[in-house]
Order: sequence, then C-alpha cells, then structure tokens
Amino acid sequence: MAEGQFSAARADQRIKIQSKSVTKNAIGEEVVTWIDAITDAADHCIWAEVWPLKGREFFAAAETQYAADVRFRVRYRANIVREMRVLWADVPYDITQVIDVGAQHWTTEILGV
Repeated sequence: MAEGQFSAARADQRIKIQSKSVTKNAIGEEVVTWIDAITDAADHCIWAEVWPLKGREFFAAAETQYAADVRFRVRYRANIVREMRVLWADVPYDITQVIDVGAQHWTTEILGV
C-alpha cells in the first residue's frame, strides 16, 4: 500500500461530517445548526482512521500553518471543505485543513481543532 493511502483495516472509527446552516429566528437573531453532510449511510457516518495528536501540532501548507488537535483520514471525498466540521464521539472539531493525499485521490486527510 502506498504512503498516505486509505486503509479500511485501520479505519475503525465512525465520524460525521457536518455543514453549518444559518437561519434567523422570529426576532431576527441568527441561529446556527449543523446538518449531516454525508447521508448515504443509515447513521450518516463514514469510517475513519483517527489520530488524537499530543498537544497541538502544526502543519505547514502553502506557507500557512494550521493547528490541529486531531487528524482524521477517510476514503477520498471531494466534497469536504474547511467550513464544515467533524463530529467524533459526540465531540465537534472545527476543520482547519483538508488535504487530498496522493495523485490517485486515495485519501482525504482532515485536520481538526
């Protein structure tokens, strides 16, 4: 298996990818709700490899540093963006970076805080 390639055998955690929805209530205040973005499974989850990082680690990409508390690796998905969040073990993680790993689009890595 190539470096960075998704491994179904190691993907033993279920995560949800959620999109933000902003509406206004009766008095005009913004109300933020999170909606499951992936709905092709009954539980709206996907399999992931998860690495809780020790302390806060920083990753450099295009001269920008991104902080991360946890790294998620999933089978390649083109529709995951930084404006989403990951829900793992009922804990929400803001996405700081989404990385397409490998020229063959094997894997998507998601860094979260």
